[in-house]
Amino acid sequence: MTSLRLLPLLHSLLILQVHLSNQLEDNKIPPSLCTGHPGTPGTPGAHGSPGQPGRDGRDGRDAAPGEKGEKGDRGDTGETGMRGLTGDKGHPGEKGDRGQSGECAVAPKSAFSAKLSESRTLPLTVGDAVCFDKILLNEQGDYNTETGRFTCKVPGVYYFAVHATVYRASLQFDLMKNGHVVASYFQFYGNWPKPASLSGGSLLHLIPGDQVWVQMALSEYNGFYSSTKTDSTFTGFLVYSDWKNSAVFA
Repeated sequence: MTSLRLLPLLHSLLILQVHLSNQLEDNKIPPSLCTGHPGTPGTPGAHGSPGQPGRDGRDGRDAAPGEKGEKGDRGDTGETGMRGLTGDKGHPGEKGDRGQSGECAVAPKSAFSAKLSESRTLPLTVGDAVCFDKILLNEQGDYNTETGRFTCKVPGVYYFAVHATVYRASLQFDLMKNGHVVASYFQFYGNWPKPASLSGGSLLHLIPGDQVWVQMALSEYNGFYSSTKTDSTFTGFLVYSDWKNSAVFA
């Protein structure tokens, strides 16, 4: 009867012994069974791999505005950039108001006519200008009776004409421009009882300062004549002016 009661106790001891035997085989001795000195520290382990990025934190609160800083120094002037492309043509503007009426323009004028007086002594030297000394018309004062020369003030085209009464001698004269012969005229006189006539004319383009006159061609052919019934005249006038959109000239 006593043997039956000891069986559970023997069974528990057997289980405990098996358990301790397993721990000894696995080198897992409980600290409570044995105590020794601390072991030597082990070598550091290898670095682990980087962890996963953390999540973004929440935005912080806005700070109060800072004080305004001082104005900085002016920077250096930059290099000039390339010229830009031409822009598109703009739209036509609105029509402006009508301007005030201007003054009436006066066309440029220049004209003269003069004749030899009856008492005029004619030049006998070749190259001398014939001075038609009696003015018929010279409103602009472009002809000078002292020199016998017309001086241009208005640029343009002019017409000059010479009418000569030939008497007592043959006549040859030249129409001159700035010292150059423009045209020559000749009339033979054959001891006729009455005077003969010689006329000629030419169109000339002049600029301000140009001069035109009548000049003796040969000293022995000086038959200019003037009397109360017949005259010798020199005439010139502006046909048209070169001025365009010019100021007013009277």
